[in-house]
Amino acid sequence: MVLANAATTFTDTDLDRLRQPVLKGITRPEAWRREQLQRLRELVTQHEPEILEALRHDLAKPGLEGMAEVVTLLQELKLAERRLRAWMRPRRIRVPLMQRPGRAEVIREPLGCVLLIGPWNLPFGLTLWPLVSALAAGNTAVIKPSEHAPATAELIAQLVPEHFADDVVQVVNGDGAVAAQLVRQRFDHIFFTGGGTIGAKVLEGAAANLTPVTLELGGKNPAIVLPGADLSVTARRLVWGKGFNAGQACIAPDHLLVQPDVRESLLQAIAEERLKLYGSDPLESESLASLIHDRHYGRLEALLKQAESDGRVLLGGEFDPVRRRIAPTLIDVQNDEDPLMADELFGPLLPVLEIANLNEAVQRIQKQDKPLALYLFGGSDSDQDHLLRTTSSGGVCFNDVVMQFGVPDLPFGGVGASGMGAHHGEAGFRTFSHERSVLRRPFWLDLPQRYPPYTLKPETFRRLLS
Repeated sequence: MVLANAATTFTDTDLDRLRQPVLKGITRPEAWRREQLQRLRELVTQHEPEILEALRHDLAKPGLEGMAEVVTLLQELKLAERRLRAWMRPRRIRVPLMQRPGRAEVIREPLGCVLLIGPWNLPFGLTLWPLVSALAAGNTAVIKPSEHAPATAELIAQLVPEHFADDVVQVVNGDGAVAAQLVRQRFDHIFFTGGGTIGAKVLEGAAANLTPVTLELGGKNPAIVLPGADLSVTARRLVWGKGFNAGQACIAPDHLLVQPDVRESLLQAIAEERLKLYGSDPLESESLASLIHDRHYGRLEALLKQAESDGRVLLGGEFDPVRRRIAPTLIDVQNDEDPLMADELFGPLLPVLEIANLNEAVQRIQKQDKPLALYLFGGSDSDQDHLLRTTSSGGVCFNDVVMQFGVPDLPFGGVGASGMGAHHGEAGFRTFSHERSVLRRPFWLDLPQRYPPYTLKPETFRRLLS
């Protein structure tokens, strides 16, 4: 598909034009921000059938999974509309005795024009989700959808001009070269969702202008299963987490760490739940999405075939190159040198590694880059506390997977290699705002002791300040 209906070039003149409403103070009032949020709501609610069809075209996404992108975006909008006034309210700061009767406060002001670079895995929801925060904070925006989801990118480019003025939101479509050109321009903030390799290039391009960047990346998200877990529910949630969007989610469980005494029972439970969720022929299931393109599919198929030739496929292994489908598959892995453990899988393959106990799992996690998500099933309250004390990750979810993403006011973001910065709810509002410190001083009290020649003794000065 050839992308149309959007600019393929974007100049400094275009950027200056988008920045003007912010510089003129037009975007400051609450009413302006609410109007833009309402426009975004109408864009989503008035075009649900087209959105679902575009997602089906790009990823063969089941209708319910496509609707999840719509619903979570509407949840974010609802939260922003409900909390906007409180988020905008200046925060009073207590001033020291020596500064009185001065008044201090922190006001949150818009940054300017921001660049939002969307991903291909959730190409509608994750592309427009940060737009909610950007508009709520009083910014204008340029959206760069992923070229790897062309139907969705085309639709976004078509709908945005229908609902927004061209000095408020614009869409720029194109390939990686277009994205590289955009990040070199003097935007006031860049928000990127995608992989770490491209994220590093975005950071490098933004550095020339000292443009602040939020990176939502991913990582090798571990799922740990300890005694005490409800194995049927655990299995169902793991299979769903690996099958949702064909495993193409930055917070999907990447590999499974399981103790020997629950391993066989868990594997049996996973086999039973996979059959219930996707049937005896998962490749024919209407609930299984496709992999995004041939290159991504080919990488996963090669890993699967190698594991199959080694006799390490524990469950599944079905694949269809024509439709770019791979069924949720369990693969036995003995150590971290296995090719399956080298990079984020971002697909329906789930390596299974044995651990002696939680301490061994923690040691493995500590040696790796910090993941975007960390999952623990079973164990005790003290095990949960131990995991929180001894590991670092973007987020943690106990006894489930992926669901933390659906809490609109829970900050979402990575740490280290899994990203920087956060969004969702107030965290997103703060990401796209500058917290400006303001001190107001009257003329009527002007103590002479602050001016030369200094007569106040240092010890007296210290006592006053303390």
